[in-house]
Amino acid sequence: MAQDMTEKELLKMELDQLKKEVKNERQMISKTGKELKEYIESMAGEDPLLKGVPEDKNPFKEKGGCTIS
Repeated sequence: MAQDMTEKELLKMELDQLKKEVKNERQMISKTGKELKEYIESMAGEDPLLKGVPEDKNPFKEKGGCTIS
């Protein structure tokens, strides 16, 4: 897509993106990092990647097997 655009169109697209980004409220990483860590720790008990999925609720469990004799 960007390969088909002129330099002027690319610069306009970049300017539009920068105008959107400048409106975002910025926060200190020391604050947001702490909040993110607390959220992750509070949700860890519900995370299937950490605690696993029960066999009866595992959608990827093999239904049957193949026996070669």
